Amino acid sequence: MSILKKILLVFLIVFIAIQFIQPARNTNGQVLPTDISKIVSVPENVQNILRTACYDCHSNNTNYPWYNYVQPAAWMLANHIKHGKKDLNFSDFGSYPARKQQSKLKAIASQIKDGEMPLYSYTIIHKNARLSKEEKSLIIDWAQNAKDSLDKINP
Repeated sequence: MSILKKILLVFLIVFIAIQFIQPARNTNGQVLPTDISKIVSVPENVQNILRTACYDCHSNNTNYPWYNYVQPAAWMLANHIKHGKKDLNFSDFGSYPARKQQSKLKAIASQIKDGEMPLYSYTIIHKNARLSKEEKSLIIDWAQNAKDSLDKINP
């Protein structure tokens, strides 16, 4: 057996072996009392956009794609979700201090306006997460209005 065949065989065995090491799933299937929709008014059309374009990485309920069953893609996805939730978790929004809630709403509007979110790398595969100008405008207006309403409650 040539050295190349041995290397390929080892690679194949390692590839098959890592398929059995699956990361924990980010799904709880519940809308928690700390969910953003319980803290600020979120119109249904905005909520639908958030679920489609944001919740996979920024909530406790990820809708996993087919490639999540293939390693190392699942590890990379789990890491991406971990970092996304660390930056903003819509499911835990109500547990943030008032000042952080206001800051996050401002950041949502700013990042949508600047085209930073949703991530381009995410929208390549998830075409339904690409936001139209109208959808961007809806989210920006909602986030700014939600921030303003929180400003009045917690100046």
